[in-house]
Parts: sequence; structure tokens; C-alpha cells
Amino acid sequence: MTKVAFIGLGNMGGPMAINLVKAGHQVTVFDLSVAALAQVKAEGAAVASSAADAVQGADFVISMLPAAKHVLSLYLGEQGISGAISKEALVIDCSTIDAESARKLGAALAEQGIAFIDAPVSGGVGGAKAGTLTFIVGGSDSDFERAKAVLSHMGKNLFHAGAIGAGQVAKICNNMLLSILMVGTSEALQMGIDNGLDPKVLSEIMLKSSGRNWTLELYNPCPDVLPNVPSSNGYQGGFMVDLMVKDLGLALEAALQSGSSTPLGALARNMYVAHQRAGNGKLDFSSIFNAFEKSEN
Repeated sequence: MTKVAFIGLGNMGGPMAINLVKAGHQVTVFDLSVAALAQVKAEGAAVASSAADAVQGADFVISMLPAAKHVLSLYLGEQGISGAISKEALVIDCSTIDAESARKLGAALAEQGIAFIDAPVSGGVGGAKAGTLTFIVGGSDSDFERAKAVLSHMGKNLFHAGAIGAGQVAKICNNMLLSILMVGTSEALQMGIDNGLDPKVLSEIMLKSSGRNWTLELYNPCPDVLPNVPSSNGYQGGFMVDLMVKDLGLALEAALQSGSSTPLGALARNMYVAHQRAGNGKLDFSSIFNAFEKSEN
């Protein structure tokens, strides 16, 4: 039985850890949220009193945290856990952070003889619960192959993007495109509504036409077009605006470093920042649809 330490049980991490338990792994978890710990414990995971205790004897150490500062603090901070991790373990960080921080962490762990890969995910909360996530991995060939023992129980698509940090670059490219598609889909649907079209009918038309895209087909931002998506549940759950703003910031930082031209990415970020500042940070990112509604005034 493989021993897995899982740190970070948010909207994504909790379901991921539960899927590892269901797959038969011996999972020990840690999170600052008592409620999150209780939920995963109810599914059969063991609860540790600290992150350092969680990683004792683990074959795999998986982290799923909000930002680079949390990841670096967890492993390398004053109370960092790197010294408690077995030299035989593989550390897998599934957080979405900047590539340079991933490389910094990988180098620091390598100095201690600990293997590391960055493995950010795509697929949202629904994918995390269903075990159908896409993992985008940066690291060595051998570590990627080794990681499949646990990643395959949380996702169905495993990609090796390149060396450490490559997973993060690929992820932010994907999320930048996702934000652009969501904004474009939202404005097109609202324009149709403003001109008297039924959004369900318009969605069906565009899905059979050249405007077809993932957001339109599987994550429609217009309420009541699709069931079981955030837009039909008051934009609750899913991928928060706050997180999309973070990822778009990472994308623009990467663009500056590489001299890339990303005008649509910059525009999408500006729109999401405005949406966030209007008090929508905790809503799903598809709530950008509301920014295109006509004012009643």
C-alpha cells in the first residue's frame, strides 16, 4: 500500500485526496481548516496534527495550495517540512504558481536529495471530484513515470510538458486562453439575448458552428443553459474569480519575462480585476457573464 501525504484540502485538494483514498492508498492529510480535515477523514484518510507529521514515511508528498508564497513557506520556510521528508519520497506540487518558484523549490529539494515535480491541474472542481483532471507535469522522465502511480487515480490525462517549471508555463498558457474564451463566449451570448435570442438555442447553434469552444459546451456562463454548472447555481463553486486573477497575473509576468505579446490576455486580466473589485472575487469565473448585462437605468 502506497503511503501518500496530502497537504491542502480546498475545493480541489479535498476531492483529490478522497480519490486517492478510494483507490486504496494510505493517505494522511493536513490542512488548517478543521472542516476540510473532517470531510476527508470521513472518507477514510488519516489526519495529522501538522504538515511535518503528515509527511513522515510518505512515498509521495502532494501539495495543493493557493499561491507560491504558501508553497515555498510549506517546504522551505522557518517551519518548512523539507527536513521531515524521506529521501526516497517524490514531492508533487499541484498548485498553480510561477515557474521560477517551482524551479527554486525543485533545486532546494534536490540539494537535500529529494525528487520533485510540478504538476498543476486543469479540469475544475467537477474534474477533481470525478477523478478526471488533467495533470501538466514538469520534471524528469523517470519522476513523471513514477508519479503516474498516484496521478492516474486523480486524473485521466497526464502530460509531461518538460523540465521542472514547464508544467506551470503550460498551465498558465491554458488558463489565459480559458479566460479569453469565457469573456468572448459571455459577450456573444449576451449580444444574442439583447437581440431577442434564446441563449439555449443560440448555444446549440454556436456549438454546431465555428464558435464552438469548451466554455460554451461544458461550462456555459449563461444561467440555466446547462445543469450542474456554476452559472446555474448562482455562480457558486468551481474556479473563483480571485484565482483566475492570480493566474492571469502569472501569465502576464511570464509574458514580460519572455517578451511575448499577449494583448488579449492583458485585456482579459483587466476585465477580471474589475469584476473582482466589484465584489465578485469568490464567485466562479464564469460570472464575468454578468459584466455584459444591460443596466436597468
